[in-house]
Amino acid sequence: MNLEEINNGVVTNRGRKRIGRGVGSKTGKTAGRGHNGHKSRSGYSRHPMFNGGDLPLVRRIPKRGFHNKFAVTVFGVNLSAINEVFAAGEIVNPVSIREKGLVKVRCDEIKILGDGELTKSLNFVVTRASETAKEKIAKAGGTIEIVAAKRTPDERVAALKGE
Repeated sequence: MNLEEINNGVVTNRGRKRIGRGVGSKTGKTAGRGHNGHKSRSGYSRHPMFNGGDLPLVRRIPKRGFHNKFAVTVFGVNLSAINEVFAAGEIVNPVSIREKGLVKVRCDEIKILGDGELTKSLNFVVTRASETAKEKIAKAGGTIEIVAAKRTPDERVAALKGE
């Protein structure tokens, strides 16, 4: 083989195959589709979960448990993380917690947990807090106000549906 023979037989812009144009063209009559069956019919498209006639994988695997898509998802933030990020006298609410980067996941509510020490006096306006967190906030000289969640269950359902 010589260097100039490397691309022999390589066709870059091959013309389309003209099917169904008579028996002399090798692709006449059934036009390369075979005789019978689904794939010989016009308009056929195989379902993505079709598994060659076998029971589909999604129906074969066992299903366990229950997932409530309407449940409230709560993300916990420890006092030790809040102590590092916030300065003394600041107001700590779900919006400011997200802005500081302590919560990066999608959740409905944020709960303050009592792990770690709080050395600064902070004012909390949150939807949930543990008892130990409340005690440590009061001990550090801060205040905590528990308010109702902004989103109703109907609003959470609408958000799940993408409305």
